[in-house]
Amino acid sequence: MKNIFRLSSIAAAAVTLLAILIVTGCSQKETSYVEANYSKMEVNIPMRDGVNLFATIYVPNDTTQTYPFLIKRTPYSSGPYEAGKYLDHIGPTGTARFAEEGYIVVYQDVRGRFMSEGTFVNMTPNHPGNEPGAPVDESSDTYDTVDWLLENVHPNNGNVGLWGISYPGFYAAASIIDTHPAIKASSPQAPIGDWFIGDDFHHNGAFYLQDGFRFFHRFDHIEPTPTTASRDAFDFESDDAYQFYLDLGPLKNANERYFHHEVATWDSLMQNGVYDRFWQERNIIPHMKNVTANVMTVAGLYDAEDPYGPIQIYRSTELNNPSINNTLVLGPWFHGGWVRGLGDHLGNVSFETETSTYYQENIDLPFFNFYLKGKGTLDLPEVMAYGSGSNTWHRFDAWPPSDSSPVSYYLGEMGRLSDTPSVTAGSDSYESDPANPVPYTKEKRIDRTREYMAEDQRFASERSDVLVYESEVLTEDVTFGGPVSVELFIESTGTDADFIVKVIDVFPDDAPEWQPAEEKYLPDTMAGYEMMVRGEVFRAKFRNSFEFPEPLVPGEATRVAYDTPDILHTFKAGHRIMVHVQSSWFPLVDRNPQTFVDIYNADESDFQAATQTILRSAEYPSRITMRQVPK
Repeated sequence: MKNIFRLSSIAAAAVTLLAILIVTGCSQKETSYVEANYSKMEVNIPMRDGVNLFATIYVPNDTTQTYPFLIKRTPYSSGPYEAGKYLDHIGPTGTARFAEEGYIVVYQDVRGRFMSEGTFVNMTPNHPGNEPGAPVDESSDTYDTVDWLLENVHPNNGNVGLWGISYPGFYAAASIIDTHPAIKASSPQAPIGDWFIGDDFHHNGAFYLQDGFRFFHRFDHIEPTPTTASRDAFDFESDDAYQFYLDLGPLKNANERYFHHEVATWDSLMQNGVYDRFWQERNIIPHMKNVTANVMTVAGLYDAEDPYGPIQIYRSTELNNPSINNTLVLGPWFHGGWVRGLGDHLGNVSFETETSTYYQENIDLPFFNFYLKGKGTLDLPEVMAYGSGSNTWHRFDAWPPSDSSPVSYYLGEMGRLSDTPSVTAGSDSYESDPANPVPYTKEKRIDRTREYMAEDQRFASERSDVLVYESEVLTEDVTFGGPVSVELFIESTGTDADFIVKVIDVFPDDAPEWQPAEEKYLPDTMAGYEMMVRGEVFRAKFRNSFEFPEPLVPGEATRVAYDTPDILHTFKAGHRIMVHVQSSWFPLVDRNPQTFVDIYNADESDFQAATQTILRSAEYPSRITMRQVPK
C-alpha cells in the first residue's frame, strides 16, 4: 500500500487558497448545463516530491448534498484553461448524463504535460509498493491527488472513481496499482498495455508506421511546462498516405527530412528496435497488483489502436486480485466508439442497434453510481459482450467463454480452407516486393482510417502477393470468441519477413443492401462483401523471442505462430470463412526490408524482394484456430 502523503498545515493552507479561485462562468454564448450548474476550479496539487500537478475541477453548485469524485488523468490537456471557459460535457460518456447525475469531476494534467510541472515519461514505469525514497509513479501521483482532493474540495462523500480512454485509460489502470482506500471504482477504457507487443505503435514487433509518425510529431512537446501550447499537426502536403510513406523510404529518413531529432519519443522508437528494457519496463500489464477498487475494463473489438492492452489488463487484474469485482465489457466499437459514436455500424457493416447508447445508459453510469453513490442495482456478469454478425449482447462467465472449444481451419490446396490438414504435401508461394507493398485499405487518404477494421477485402484478394483460402458455404451459424491462433509453416528466400493473416467473413451473393450514415462508405453492393473480422501482423525474426531476434534461414521450413487480438463474431449460414496471408500491410505497418537488419537503421539497399512460401501438409499443418462458442 502506498505511503499516505500529508500536507503540513502551512502547505495545506497555501494550496487551499488556490482552490478558492472559483470561476462561475460568464460567457455571452448560450449557457450549457455545466456552466449553469457547476463551478470551475483551477488548482495546483502538490506531490510528495514537491512537484505540482495542475487540475481543473468541476463542482456542483448545489451544496445540499455530497458528491463522489470522478477523475480523469490525461497527457492530452485538462483544458479549456482560463476563467469562464467550460467543457460542454463532463464525465465519462461525453453527454449530460454524469453532470445531471451530480459528480465532482476532476481533469488532471499528468507530470510534464501542459500545466503540470515535472518531467513527462511515456508509459511511466511502475515501482511496486513505492517505498520511501523510491521513484514516484502514476499510482503515487494519484494517491497524493486523492488525499488532497478529499481534504480540500467539498462537499465530497469520500468516494473516488477513475476513468479514461486510450492513453488516459492507461492512467486509469496504472493509478489503481496499490489502490488508495478512497478509490472505489475505476474504468480503464481502451487502455494502452504494451507498446511493443500489441498496442498502437508495434504489433508483435512490427512497427505501425502511420500511427507512430503522425502521433508523435504532434504529441511531443518542445515547449517547457507549464504551458497551454501544443504542437500543430504535421502538414503532409498530400492526400495519399501510401505514396507519401513510400517516398519517405527507410525510417531513418524521417529525422533527416522532417523531425531533425526534435521529437524525443520518435528517437526512442528508433533506438529500441527489440523488446529491451526500455519497452519491458513500460509494460503495465504484469503490475496490476494490490488493486482494491472495483474495475470495469472496456474494449472495442474493432479498435485499430489498442486491441491488446484492455483484455490483457483485465486478465492480469483478475489473476492478481481474485477478490475484487472485475468486469470486462466488449463491443463492436472502434477506438473509444462507445462514447464517440452510436455504435450501430462501422463503415459498411451494420450492427443493427445503438450499442453505445445501451452501454452508456445500462452499464457505464450504473457502474459508477452503484460503487460511488450506493445507488441502484448493478447486474453485470464477468463479461458483457456484443457480437458482430449475430448483433446481440452476450453474458459470459469468463473470457474467452469457458464453454468455448478450439476449432482449426487448415490452409489447403486450390485455395480451400478445411477442417483437416492436406493429405498430400503442398505449398503456395508469392513474391513480396517492398517497392510494391500490399495496401491496408483501398481508400486514398492521408490519415489512417478506422473503418479499415471491417473493410471489404476484395481489393486485396485480387493481388498476386496475397494468398486466399476460403471455406465451403456454411450451413449453420457459427460463433467464435477470443483470440485467433495463427500457425504458419513458411519458407523464405530472405532472412526476415512479415506475415499478416486476416480472417474474413464473405457475404453471400444475395446479401441484403444496407445504407450506412456515411455515404462515402456505401459499396456498390453488399453481395460478396469480404468483411475483415480481424487481421494481425507478426515479424518473423521475433518468432522465438521479442528480445533476441533471429534471422530466417533461406529455404528452411520455419514455424511462425502467434495470437491475434480477440474477436466475437458470428459467421452466418450462407456465408463463407476466408483467410488471407500476405507479407505487407502498408503504410499501416512499415515495410519489412526482408533482410535481417535493424529496421530503424536500414538503408534503401537493404530492402529486397523475396519469395514467401506457405507449406501445407500433415507435417506442416498451416492453420488458424478459433474458439467456437456454443449456441
